[in-house]
Order: sequence, then structure tokens, then C-alpha cells
Amino acid sequence: MKKLLLVVILPEFADWEAAFLTSTIKSIDPDYQIKYVSSEKGICTSIGGLQVNVDCTIQDAPKEFSGLVLVGGLSWRTKEVEKVMTLVDTALANNIPIGAICDATVFLGANGVLNNIKHTSNALTELKSYAKDKYTNEENYVNDQAVVDNNIVTANGTAALEFTKSMLSVLGIMQGKQLDDYYYFMKNGLYKSIQQGIDIPFR
Repeated sequence: MKKLLLVVILPEFADWEAAFLTSTIKSIDPDYQIKYVSSEKGICTSIGGLQVNVDCTIQDAPKEFSGLVLVGGLSWRTKEVEKVMTLVDTALANNIPIGAICDATVFLGANGVLNNIKHTSNALTELKSYAKDKYTNEENYVNDQAVVDNNIVTANGTAALEFTKSMLSVLGIMQGKQLDDYYYFMKNGLYKSIQQGIDIPFR
């Protein structure tokens, strides 16, 4: 049975933040389909000039999906992105894994999603500054690269690999030693992995 991951990208998205995740899923799990969702149809261009062909708009996105990823970037503080909450609400109502990285975590904070879970972001001060009184959960802010709680993954913008590891786990794509070996390999490289006897995930 095919599973579907919706990846929300907005103009000037951070192209590195989901690259490990999406490429790994496509490489190891043929049962997963990935659709790129944005505010408009056509081409969505990243911070680095990468152009991605959008599969569907937020309004037209499938109502049934297996995971939701919100990729960070420079557009998460605009009014137009509020419509993304329709996808977030669907995921929350159905206990579907959600991943938010970089400024997408601030978007979740400004919409009250982080108020009942442990979480992280680019910085607590930045999160509080933008989310203001919509954010009431400072005591559960964690200074880690990525945090998982209640099927929600949050990460800062330098944590693409930690974000990937956490998402692969909550999506049920990798677990245990396989996941640990994958992370070690991607973090430390080929030669250290060989020296450590790590199972190389890609050959």
C-alpha cells in the first residue's frame, strides 16, 4: 500500500533542510510517495535558486496522507501561509507525524501547536518574539538540534541530519541500529564508518 508524505515548500525555502529526508525515503522505501505542496502551482524557488515543480497547492493537497513536513525558509511569517494550518490540523486530528524545521517551528509556535509538547526552534528568544502570547510553553523548550514529542518533530535550521533521523523514526521507515548506522554514516562520512564497522546504507 502506497504511503504519502506531503512536503510543504514556500518561496525562498531552505533547500538543504529536507534534502536528506526526501532522498533517503525515495532510496529505501518504494512504498512512499512524496508530493511537494506550495501556496501556488508552478515552480517554487529556494533560497539557493533550486527550482521545484509543485505537485499541488495547499488547498488542493490530498486529505489523506502519512506524514507532513514543513520546510523552513523566508516565507513563514507572511499572512498567506496561514492556510498551511489546514494541513497541520488534519495531521493533528489524525495523529499523523509532523516535522517542522527552522522558521516553520516559529509558525507552529505562533499557531499554538507547541504549547503542549516538548520542542525546539532556532532560538527561544526568536520563537517568543514572533509568536508572542500565542506561545505559552517556554518550560518545555529544549536546547537540542531536534526534539520529538507526540509524533511532532521540531528542529533548528542547522539540524537537517538530526531532523531526518527523527522523521525516519516517527514515519516508521528506519528504527534501531539501522537508523543509528545511517545517521553515523551521514554525519561522520564513509571512512570513519568503515573504521567503526558501520553498515553502509548506500553502496
